[in-house]
Amino acid sequence: MDVIVIGGGIVGVATAYQLRAAGHRVCVLERHATVAQGATYGHGGIVLPTPLDAWFGPAFLDARRGARSGVVYRPGLHSSARRFARQLALMQTSEAFRRQWLRLRPLVDLSREAIASIEAGFHLEFEQREGILQVMRDQREWDQAQCALELLREFEMHHHVLSAAQCADIEHSLPAEPPFAGGVLFERERTANCPLFTKLVKQVLDEQGEVQFLFGRAVDAIRLEGHRAAVELAPAEGERVRKREVDVMSCDAVVVAAGTGSVALLEQLGLPLPLHAVRMLSLTAPIAYEECAPHLTVVDSVRRVSMTRMNQRIRVAGAAVLQPERETAKPLPEPLAEAGTALLAQATHDWIPGAAKISAAHAWEGLRLLSPDGLPVVGATAHPRLFVNVGHGPAGWGLACGSAKVVADLISGAAPLVPPETLAALRVDRFAS
Repeated sequence: MDVIVIGGGIVGVATAYQLRAAGHRVCVLERHATVAQGATYGHGGIVLPTPLDAWFGPAFLDARRGARSGVVYRPGLHSSARRFARQLALMQTSEAFRRQWLRLRPLVDLSREAIASIEAGFHLEFEQREGILQVMRDQREWDQAQCALELLREFEMHHHVLSAAQCADIEHSLPAEPPFAGGVLFERERTANCPLFTKLVKQVLDEQGEVQFLFGRAVDAIRLEGHRAAVELAPAEGERVRKREVDVMSCDAVVVAAGTGSVALLEQLGLPLPLHAVRMLSLTAPIAYEECAPHLTVVDSVRRVSMTRMNQRIRVAGAAVLQPERETAKPLPEPLAEAGTALLAQATHDWIPGAAKISAAHAWEGLRLLSPDGLPVVGATAHPRLFVNVGHGPAGWGLACGSAKVVADLISGAAPLVPPETLAALRVDRFAS
């Protein structure tokens, strides 16, 4: 089959890879000049989420608590952001959290297998590092994490619950003062360079053939017919277009994996999704003092701020900015940018003091789609030629590799390698009921 994938981030490139592996001919359309230039570019590096990383559940404080939850919350009056925060808060009960994690876990497992297969098959090096240390400041944070810890024990996920002293023994960058409650060590979980991985997979696809990449081409609309589909391309930059002249590409199937650009394309087709664009910030700073640099990734568990060494730099990522939808298309106001940057800088001061030269940091911001139930939107639609792969949120770029396999299986007419309960929880029409 001829398949068009809209979007050249980690989700789109992973989808193209799985489609190529299934024997399809693929064209990836990306509005930027190359892959991994949107939300993929500034990812914090955690490859796959554990229950402590999920953007739902008791360990994720209500966004309305503001900076104490790692969220810069500016919802406006009667706005979509306020409604979205209320919906996400419904996932904070232990029962709701457990239910959602059980649904998500098979996708995490499938993603782990998909990444391992790509990594081993092509001997890719993308700054992989093992070891993540989730740290918690006080007893209240420990109490909120108990449901996640119970899931770790139930499913025998390899981890160690540590006291503050044990954390400091393992990770020398952590300060002894002020005292903190302790942490959870995941020795086998990894961080890596997401944009580098995406570019390496794209390079593999270039060498294999059967996948075409068209850059600098945005999609204006999707056309759906009985046995075929097509996309209408926006004019390339600097290209003159006569009236009524539309650049159209036909195919057998379309996969929408365009991040925040997916919502408008699907709305045109009568598929409104209650996804919200959350602006994420990151700082990439040179190492200030080598003796202070962490050898593990340190994560402020409640505030969702990750601090990862990437060669001779530290990437500090998190500081979600939750705004009304109408504001996300505009540049981030300076006061909000300063608040988010201050939150990230404070995390480095609290947990890895002296490690990063924040004054010389490169700041980045990008939008990531998050669903009100915390799960991505993956799968088929009512039209047999249209598929969706969006809404993975900030926690774990590796999920894209598993969801790509699900989409490729569906397009190929094969049974996806996740249970029906997971497939149903990810489906596009789940918000209609």
